[in-house]
Amino acid sequence: MKLSKVRELLDAKVCAGEGRMQELEVKEACGSDLMSDVLAFVKEQGLLLTGLQNLQVVRTAEMMDMEAIVFVRGKMPTEEMIQIAEKKGIVLMSTGLPMFTACGTLYQNGLAGGKAGDFGE
Repeated sequence: MKLSKVRELLDAKVCAGEGRMQELEVKEACGSDLMSDVLAFVKEQGLLLTGLQNLQVVRTAEMMDMEAIVFVRGKMPTEEMIQIAEKKGIVLMSTGLPMFTACGTLYQNGLAGGKAGDFGE
């Protein structure tokens, strides 16, 4: 799914990486406020949805080679987060939707999540 479609579906505001919206495509996404879970379980998700609003979110996405972060519940990244994301080529967006609704909307429109076996279940 193109990130421009993610923005449209979630009615999201782009905070960083506007120029990369048309070119980037993500195949899987994950939603989490626990960056330790993202580090432990995320494999090929290119999109992170989170309500956590700190620098560790951008650093985690960078370490996991994620293309984009969507902040849910109207959370907005700080200026420092925006600067680092721009430098690292990570798209940042913000949506007013809650996590459950945002993840469900993307899933319902064809964006996959991790498989149960990926999480040790």
